[in-house]
Amino acid sequence: MITLTYTAALITFFSVIGPPKVLLAFAGLAQNHPSKDVRTMALVSSAGAVVIGTAAGFTSPWLLKLFHISTPALEMAGGIIFFLYAVGLVLGLRLGSEDAGEDGPDVSSGLRELLVPYVVSPLALTAVLIEAAERDDWGWRGTVVAAFLTVIAVDLACVLLLGGLLQKTHNAVVELVARLLGLLLAAVGVDLVLDGLFDLGVRTVSAH
Repeated sequence: MITLTYTAALITFFSVIGPPKVLLAFAGLAQNHPSKDVRTMALVSSAGAVVIGTAAGFTSPWLLKLFHISTPALEMAGGIIFFLYAVGLVLGLRLGSEDAGEDGPDVSSGLRELLVPYVVSPLALTAVLIEAAERDDWGWRGTVVAAFLTVIAVDLACVLLLGGLLQKTHNAVVELVARLLGLLLAAVGVDLVLDGLFDLGVRTVSAH
């Protein structure tokens, strides 16, 4: 996951928290909320992601030292949490909501639904913390944060531009895409856990 340039960091963040993953979360909310509420949720959740990502990026070395967290442990924790979220998508479960069967009508309930996949995405924060801590350099940490903020800005623009289309998308299509993407995201979570194991010195058996 370690990168060396702004472009590489941008690609990393785009892959873990880019529009394809974020739009799915907003598509589910758009089915049960008016356009005004969806826009509000997009703005507030993006602002929250910006604050958390910026804080995590600039304080990464001290956070890891304060909690005595190693890079492999962080990779495994982020992978496991995201794997559980992805399994919930595959099974049609909404983890983190008060009612697993229905989404509430208010903005607060929608924001709670966006916490794990967007605002405090395990994959995104794992990438921010690991990348920012790679160099003891404020300039590099600023580069990592800038790449993260760029992706958040792209996510927000996509949600605002495609909000109407998301509301018109049939619920069955959203559920179908959610289950397919959930399978792919589960594989990403497993891959991150394997990266953590590899960094710990555990070698997997490869076929020849």
